[in-house]
Amino acid sequence: VHLVESGGGLVQPGGSLSLSCAASGFSFSSYAMRWYRQAPGKERELVASITSAGISVNYADSVKGRFTISRDNRKNMVYLQMNGLKPEDTAVYYCFVDRGVKYWGQGTQVTVSS
Repeated sequence: VHLVESGGGLVQPGGSLSLSCAASGFSFSSYAMRWYRQAPGKERELVASITSAGISVNYADSVKGRFTISRDNRKNMVYLQMNGLKPEDTAVYYCFVDRGVKYWGQGTQVTVSS
């Protein structure tokens, strides 16, 4: 299993970023996918999840209305569109899948600062 995140960077408050996660090594369309984040000195927290077919999504209260999770099962990709970014969104963002064994990507840094 291989998960590779991309798309992080530095953005000003109120700005937008789009994260991508390329998945390989498993039957991607059979599994729910999640995005987590971890800020310095804080525990890793669940940001958003999406079911295998993309029918159902869930978000942390802190990102509802600002972030959108989506997936493309033809491309084995999962995305996180982040709008209205705030300094408190600064964190390393991780792609995750639980196949009975938990797999994480290497993470991509998102920094929201003026």
